[in-house]
Amino acid sequence: MDNRYNRHNRRKYSLKVHIVLVTKYCKQILKGSIADDVKQKIYDICNSKGYGIIAMETDKDHIHFLINYDTTDRVCDIVKLIKQQTTYYLWQKYQNFLSKQYWKKKIFWSDGCFVCSIGEVSSATIQKYIESQG
Repeated sequence: MDNRYNRHNRRKYSLKVHIVLVTKYCKQILKGSIADDVKQKIYDICNSKGYGIIAMETDKDHIHFLINYDTTDRVCDIVKLIKQQTTYYLWQKYQNFLSKQYWKKKIFWSDGCFVCSIGEVSSATIQKYIESQG
């Protein structure tokens, strides 16, 4: 049996996305316990929503993570949820530190993000497969 794909209610899929979130103003604050806590919080969110984390790592001002998700989920909703819940959590835990970094409360991530879907094969392979049909 092919384990590369998920199966659920007559659906067969493999949806994976690489997401990068950057701290507001590229502040280099994803270090030490803040980096550990943001990763743990993302793990907790993903576990509660049924997303699988394949890889995750922080740099000083951004975090990369690769997750798999269900066909009923939208990537923009996943990003929004993670940004909202991690921001709230970090402000609860690190309010004194974050209030010195940001003049406005409840800010942590920049407005944008990087998102890239990935697959098991290259675009060229899929194109050749589609062109060979019929």
